[in-house]
Amino acid sequence: MSTEPGAAHRLETIRNDNAAKLEQMRATVEEKLHDTLEQRLANSFKVVSDQLEQVFRGLGEMQTLATGVGDLKRMMTNVRARGTWGEVTLANILEHAMAPDQYEKNVEVRPGSNQRVEFAIKLPGGEGGPLWLPIDAKFPTEDYERLVDASDRGDLEAVEVAAKAVEARIRHSADEICTKYVHPPYSTDFAILFLPTEGLYAEIIRRPGVVDSLQRDFRIIITGPTTLLALLNSLRMGFRTLAIQKRSSEVWQILGAVKSEFGKYGAILDKVQKKLQEASSTIDDVAKRRRAIDRKLRTVEVLPEMEADELLGVTTDVETSTEATASDPSPELSAS
Repeated sequence: MSTEPGAAHRLETIRNDNAAKLEQMRATVEEKLHDTLEQRLANSFKVVSDQLEQVFRGLGEMQTLATGVGDLKRMMTNVRARGTWGEVTLANILEHAMAPDQYEKNVEVRPGSNQRVEFAIKLPGGEGGPLWLPIDAKFPTEDYERLVDASDRGDLEAVEVAAKAVEARIRHSADEICTKYVHPPYSTDFAILFLPTEGLYAEIIRRPGVVDSLQRDFRIIITGPTTLLALLNSLRMGFRTLAIQKRSSEVWQILGAVKSEFGKYGAILDKVQKKLQEASSTIDDVAKRRRAIDRKLRTVEVLPEMEADELLGVTTDVETSTEATASDPSPELSAS
């Protein structure tokens, strides 16, 4: 009987120890799980927070971009701003392709007409001044945007309607430019209509017969940014050729003047040579006469120098005569 209570006591002690250890293990596991869960949740929330921050930043950039696109759209839909943009594009091309004295801005082509073209190229041969080549920029954006939208939708009927509207707007602009700015002999017999985008220029070129009709009916040449730059480069080469020709004519004039002066110089040189030959002949004659006189005077006795001077009435310095007498042998010794 005493053994059973002792065994029960040990079993109770073991049970209590196991319960305490299990409770300790549970607390440890719970603590580890809590720490791990908190760490993972913190990491997950950090990742989510970073991603949300990137999303908000992207939304801010998209909002800024949308604002810029809206400003660009407002500028493109405003007729005055659109015209200014085309004029600025044309001004930049002229600035890079031409010298400042080869073109002007806001030119009154015909005096007294009060019609001023945006830009004009200076060419030689005008009426009392330079011959102007008018250049005007046009940008029918609304019609062109309708054409692009119809092309994107694949609506062939709308494409044709929009293309005809663009063509009509360009024809109206060409007629206006021809009426206002083409006035020979103050200007060239044609003007340039500048389209500031290559897409719009390509659409006009693609229309059959439009370019020829504008040149024939309105004396207008259509250009885009690339074609205008090529045309201006050709004009610049022409200006260089004219400058070379002008310099060449000046050089020929100078050479002609030099040739005239050289002819005069040759005549004067011939006269000098003739005079020198006459002088040489005269000197030869004098030398012959001197030798003849010397032969005749060989028998004449030579007088002393002072006596000869007194006889001929020639006055000389006494010191000079003395020095000459001291340095030269006496006439008598020479005679002997």
